[in-house]
Amino acid sequence: MRHLHTRTTRRRMVAALTVLLFAVPGAPAVADEEGPASPALADGLALTPPMGFNNWNSTHCRAEFDESMVKGIADIFVEKGLKDAGYQYVNLDDCWALPARDADGKLVPDPARFPNGIKAVADYVHAKGLKLGIYTSAGTKTCNSAGFPGALGHEYSDAQQFADWGVDYLKYDNCNNQGVDARLRYTTMRDALKATGRPIVYSICEWGQNKPWEWAADVGHLWRTTGDISDTWGSMLSILKQNLPLAPHAGPGHWNDPDMLEVGNGGMTATEYRSHFSMWSVMAAPLLIGSDLRTASDETFDILGNKEVIAVDQDPLGNQGSVISSEGGRWVVAKEMKDGSRAVALFNETSSPQRIATTAAAVGLPEAAAYTLRDLWQHKSYNTAGTISATVPAHGTVLVRVAADRRWNQHPPVVELALDGSPLVQAGTRVRLTTTVTDLGRTPAGQVSVRLSGPEGWAVKATSPTTSKALSTGRSLRTTWAVTAPQGTPTGSYDLTLKASYRSPAGVRVENVLPFTATVVVPPPAGTSDLGDLPWLSAANGYGPVERNTSNGESAAGDGHPITMGGVVYAKGLGVHAESAVEYYTGAACETVTADVGVDDEKGANGTVAFEVWADGTKVASTGVLTNAMPAEPLTADITGARLVRLVVTDGGDGIDSDHADWADARLSC
Repeated sequence: MRHLHTRTTRRRMVAALTVLLFAVPGAPAVADEEGPASPALADGLALTPPMGFNNWNSTHCRAEFDESMVKGIADIFVEKGLKDAGYQYVNLDDCWALPARDADGKLVPDPARFPNGIKAVADYVHAKGLKLGIYTSAGTKTCNSAGFPGALGHEYSDAQQFADWGVDYLKYDNCNNQGVDARLRYTTMRDALKATGRPIVYSICEWGQNKPWEWAADVGHLWRTTGDISDTWGSMLSILKQNLPLAPHAGPGHWNDPDMLEVGNGGMTATEYRSHFSMWSVMAAPLLIGSDLRTASDETFDILGNKEVIAVDQDPLGNQGSVISSEGGRWVVAKEMKDGSRAVALFNETSSPQRIATTAAAVGLPEAAAYTLRDLWQHKSYNTAGTISATVPAHGTVLVRVAADRRWNQHPPVVELALDGSPLVQAGTRVRLTTTVTDLGRTPAGQVSVRLSGPEGWAVKATSPTTSKALSTGRSLRTTWAVTAPQGTPTGSYDLTLKASYRSPAGVRVENVLPFTATVVVPPPAGTSDLGDLPWLSAANGYGPVERNTSNGESAAGDGHPITMGGVVYAKGLGVHAESAVEYYTGAACETVTADVGVDDEKGANGTVAFEVWADGTKVASTGVLTNAMPAEPLTADITGARLVRLVVTDGGDGIDSDHADWADARLSC
């Protein structure tokens, strides 16, 4: 699926097209819809989720996508250690072919992009010990507006060409499908690939429209569960939430695919990219790099090359992680591993630090005196008495691997650092923060000390003890701090660091670090203000940035249009795209938020969303699911006494496709 060209009109197009059944000479008939098309795939392929690269997210159809670029990616796989880390497939996406087939109905590689043909590229990639993937659509044309040929009606011929070229992986998209039954289209290509005799991993990309997790285990090796991902926190979060409940359908040789990785493309922070990579791994998702490795930073390679995290994704047991809890955006997701351990992701959906906790018993581990806990991003091991807990930064993930291990006492106790109090600071005004250092291990932590540091010029002073001779299991050192940002400090986010030092029973000195952000804020003005004109604390969006006083344009800031719902044009408001959250500091000085809310007219009949207003973590107003066919709905929220107000738009439960939402005439009364 290509949202740049087709996402707006896809649903209308599919619904309006006449159903055509293409007879394929010699193709076997598809089994009755009520029963499986064939016995489950048992070809030994994709026994762990495929790992590799796909060019689309970084190059789209630009001229730079060519033979030289693809070969260069294969070189980088080897040079940067990605091959050794498990990445195997170098996959071509759309735009590799000419728009017309030859006189014999064969596909023709674009001679400008691939002057030596696809087989030469495959040979080069194979010589590196890697594999080559290719792309087409289960329709008359692919998703690109240039009209490249799809495989509908040409399945057996195209599959044989792919095999003859040495292709090892096929991504089969869903555009221009002429309304033909999805199971028929995808099963026909399965049989065509099988008929070639070449082992080819088969990726079904029908966007989850026909719930392939319910029928495709004997058709393909992986299937997309959602629409296209984009390089935003809101898009990643929406897709994550859609994919998590599908855990029972995944396993060796048949995987849920929440789309490619955006790590390194620049639209998210490093913390958010680590969450993206952690959660895809705990979900046993395919790991297909979508960033331009030719210009990737060392930080990007560090994330993509984390072998301990990759081992979670590639565990041969093949379980997808299951949700243990998710209250208040504090997610615990646990994945059973073949060696009996559990990979546990503590994922913070919210825009402020959160303590997220579970237990060894809750994630399915047997009762034991103590456990070994391995932090997969810090690459350090500890012992725990059974609590699995951390203060997780905003949009962050702590990923650990926990085991009932008799050698637990070889490791120091895990010590948790936590912050109580809101790190919202008005310049020149002292705020009080409380930190805790807690021993969660079975063994004591000795000679404990803690230190809080802030930006240059900030006053940070402890007002209670910062040391403890020893902490036993479950005991804490609590320290209060007076923190003052200098008068005149501009609004914005500033980094603070909490560090704790302690000794294990064996005398090993251990240091734990909790970075967090303090935000310098100013109270909103008295009276009534348009939210489109006020500064926000944070803004997350499904596609493109949140827009002030225009609709959402999906790409760069300022590319929206006048906010319009039901033909009514609004001069003021916020234009967003689900999943979206915009947070404001209200300083306990305001009473109400009002707005007319709904789906913007610019998406025609598409878009389903729901609106919520949260005050200090409590939902105080919401709508049901709204569609473009509904008029704008007035929404009023009582936020009396709240310091923080968050405006949330969810996807209405069906993914974020075309979910352009408006907070029209959004106003804050203080």
